[in-house]
Amino acid sequence: MINYDLKKIKALVFDVDGVLSKGMVRVDAEGNLVRTTHTKDAYALRLASMLGLRVAIITGAYEERIRHRYEALGVSDVFLSSSVKTECMQTLLDKYGLKPDEVLYMGDDIPDYRVMQQIGLPCCPRDAAPEIRDISLYISHLDGGQGAVPGGLQDVAYRGFCRQDVEIHTAKLNAVLQKNAFSAGKFSNMMGPINNNL
Repeated sequence: MINYDLKKIKALVFDVDGVLSKGMVRVDAEGNLVRTTHTKDAYALRLASMLGLRVAIITGAYEERIRHRYEALGVSDVFLSSSVKTECMQTLLDKYGLKPDEVLYMGDDIPDYRVMQQIGLPCCPRDAAPEIRDISLYISHLDGGQGAVPGGLQDVAYRGFCRQDVEIHTAKLNAVLQKNAFSAGKFSNMMGPINNNL
């Protein structure tokens, strides 16, 4: 459970390497960088977008494939090649009129440190750097790239939204996934057991 007023949260922002993908990058035969992502994270991002949350990516990575992948999941803003993440965050805050305490950011390493201090709800995967764990209000029980995103999102969804709205959008998303022959399972199965005490 997250010790924060989750009803404030209007935007979710994520790093890629070490958060949405594992902390290692493979190079294929053509020299392209290849990242692995977890279907549970993809499902959670899509659901967050359907619930009306702003979802953004701020990463030092530069491949356009990252933009295409996450925009297809409903991520509204993808900042690539970011060397100063605080500047990208300020752009995001200004663009949507957000306050820092309305933002959840999940990072895993030193490049995320300053931006995580800039926002209200800093979060990290279990295998994040010790400095990042020290400033995080939520630490996932999973490593980056292994489905670390859904736990925090579950708390945000069920505290910040009417349970019925979450279940309606979950049913819609499952219908779309089944229509596209992608079996992702139910939201509650992917996100873990629903905590009725939230």
